Amino acid sequence: MKLKEKYFILKVSRYTTKKLLDPYHYLHKDGNFRSGINYGLIHRETNKIVGVCVFHSNSAKGIIKGCFGIDSFKLDGFFELGRLCINPHYHERNLTSFLVGGAIKELRKNYDVRCLLSYADSHNHAGFIYQACNFKYYGLTDKKKDFFYIQEDGSFKKLQRGKCKHLKGEWREKSQKHRYLLIYDCDLKTKWKELKYPKNNINVDFNKNTSQLEDFSFVPHELSQIKLF
Repeated sequence: MKLKEKYFILKVSRYTTKKLLDPYHYLHKDGNFRSGINYGLIHRETNKIVGVCVFHSNSAKGIIKGCFGIDSFKLDGFFELGRLCINPHYHERNLTSFLVGGAIKELRKNYDVRCLLSYADSHNHAGFIYQACNFKYYGLTDKKKDFFYIQEDGSFKKLQRGKCKHLKGEWREKSQKHRYLLIYDCDLKTKWKELKYPKNNINVDFNKNTSQLEDFSFVPHELSQIKLF
């Protein structure tokens, strides 16, 4: 049976998206994510959501300016693929690329998409799924650091925004990210240099252990709501 006969793509809420990301995404410990236009992968027979793909405006406006030389007030049509996750209990060939391709198709159907940017954390994966979906590769982001301040219980927490001069803590190296682009607007010319795909194989402990977790698939409220006429 073909994947399109077993699954379909549905626009879902932040609540539904987070409920799947929390147990299965490698950044789940952060507890938060930037929501936007979220699409879920739904199993036709059970109506359960088994994957999510999240698009939003670009996290750093300077990235687009550096990439295309476009001012920050002209960013309509620039999107970022911010989160991607599949329930590891659903092991089917090409299922993740089916979700990404279908979600992008829905996004382009409903929005004017000039460019789509996505990152792959180099400490966790090389972005093979983006390679499979024909994104072009433009190397690693610059090396940066994050400030972690000491909390009352002695643990450290990353400072999300604001000044750190008055806080006790330490600077830590931030993992570099692989940059992937899909450009749909033929008038856009990137300043970045296209490179060969990275092929290093990375296996993170969390990624290894997710298949041993309980199956948290569920019927999203978008499908379970009772319609009143």
